[in-house]
Amino acid sequence: MAEYLSPGVYVEEFESGAKPLEGVSTSTAGFIGLASRGPVEGLPQLVTSPADFGRVFGNYLSENAFGSYRYLAYAVNQFFTNGGSRCYVMRVAPSDAKTASNESEEASVLSVQAKNPGAWGNQIRVVAVPASKAKTPIHEAGEGNRYRVKNASGFYPGDIVVFVDGADKQYNRVVSVHDQVIELAEPLSGDVVDTALVPAKSLSTAEFTLSVVYGTESETYEKASLNPEAPNYVEKLAGRSALVDVRVAGAGEGIVAPFAQIAGEGEGPFEILLSGGSDGTKESLSAGDFIGEDFGPGKRTGIQSFIDNDVVSIMAIPGVTDPNVQLSLVAHCENLGSRFAILDLPREATKVQDVLAHRDLFDSSYCALYNPWLQVFDPLDKRNIFIPPSGTIAGIYSRSDTTRGVQKAPANETLRGVVGLDVQYNNGEQDILNPAGVNLIRAFTGQGIRVWGARTCSSNSLWKYINVRRLFIFLEGSIKNGSNWVVFEPNTEQLWARVQRTIDAFLTRVWRDGALAGTSPSEAFYIDIGRSTMTQDDIDNGRLICVIGVAPVKPAEFVVFRITQKTGSE
Repeated sequence: MAEYLSPGVYVEEFESGAKPLEGVSTSTAGFIGLASRGPVEGLPQLVTSPADFGRVFGNYLSENAFGSYRYLAYAVNQFFTNGGSRCYVMRVAPSDAKTASNESEEASVLSVQAKNPGAWGNQIRVVAVPASKAKTPIHEAGEGNRYRVKNASGFYPGDIVVFVDGADKQYNRVVSVHDQVIELAEPLSGDVVDTALVPAKSLSTAEFTLSVVYGTESETYEKASLNPEAPNYVEKLAGRSALVDVRVAGAGEGIVAPFAQIAGEGEGPFEILLSGGSDGTKESLSAGDFIGEDFGPGKRTGIQSFIDNDVVSIMAIPGVTDPNVQLSLVAHCENLGSRFAILDLPREATKVQDVLAHRDLFDSSYCALYNPWLQVFDPLDKRNIFIPPSGTIAGIYSRSDTTRGVQKAPANETLRGVVGLDVQYNNGEQDILNPAGVNLIRAFTGQGIRVWGARTCSSNSLWKYINVRRLFIFLEGSIKNGSNWVVFEPNTEQLWARVQRTIDAFLTRVWRDGALAGTSPSEAFYIDIGRSTMTQDDIDNGRLICVIGVAPVKPAEFVVFRITQKTGSE
């Protein structure tokens, strides 16, 4: 309650109307798979183009090295080719993959390690050159080891400094800095005072500049120091590197210039080469690598890393058809209730009975199966190869959501960048697979290659269509995100009326967009909130319960034209 203490006119704002609800995005995909580089734990990385994927996760993997585990790069490329705009990617690495480092150089002051495992780190070059961040003449030599300088800015306790008088150099360490007085660890010899307009003698800090180079990528950390107390400490500067982790293995106790500690007696550029990096082998991969581990925030891997991501609504692990991995992905989507899994079938499962055997492993409305594999061009081997369809289908989901809306079944859509199919199924085979919930991709004369199915893997007929489940994911996510303002508000009739108006306005807009059936909003949905949905016990325990019913549109899966002969006498 506002206080009114002095006479006057008071203007106050208050909210009484409905708050607009904004629909959540349903077109953001999440991919998990092998890559040549990139982080293997923490948050999935945002990727907005194939080139962006290459910068973060490297190029295509070879078939000889990784076989059926190599399809992540192809899937992401197909996702963008088919209309996707953004996705999040989490890399998986074999357990025997190793990180490149300079650990073989036992006497090295700097310990440099590639940011993540892989042979890519063996190509990293780290170059150090001498540098200095501050330079000043000495104006007065005080008592002890104190010297008044022209400008003490840039000098910090613990810094190694060098006093230069022509060809003569004296190294020292800063003990303290106060105003323009610098106290050194040892006294300087000779006449050190120089008050000339253009001084010939100077006291300078001793640092080094570190350059990290990998292919066309380069990072430069200027005027780095080995002094932990300085703001330009090398570990602090290089902490933002996307290529390497730099640690000070052990700076010398004596008064030695940082560059000399790193490079020895040389004065020119000093190069640190990394080695020992390895991509690992496909034999060491297991289902656990893709399922991942939950080591806490920032340390999760595989599927578990997407727990911290609330943007992704489509999930795929391209080419990995291990039932343990796929069932874990489906369980992940069901537990969160905000995302949908696209599953691949094994390439060798081409016969109807083999396809059905794999299909029978699943019963969920949060996933869909697609077959067969697709023929695309391989930029690595310069030939056509077959890849799993999940990345392409994820792009079609995104494209359909953007152009038509999530209520449109992502079927009868052409596949871009696909030149052929591994298997061509006929109508009789689809008559068996379609009711079972296997979505086929088929080639039609004059119509290209199209997705010819829109069913989930659920045995519940209410959730047999992909667009119905994804529409509910959209509605639930939008209402949840847009209703946070309700929490801790007084649970009264006024609040109930505001909530009803808010959701009514949102669902009316959804109905007008064609996502809900009915000729009027009252036929498309209903909202029930108040004493009919809550008891006094609910209110006393802080619960506000709103019951919402919607009538989703269903796809015209079977179009039947009944034709009869009209005779002249009729």
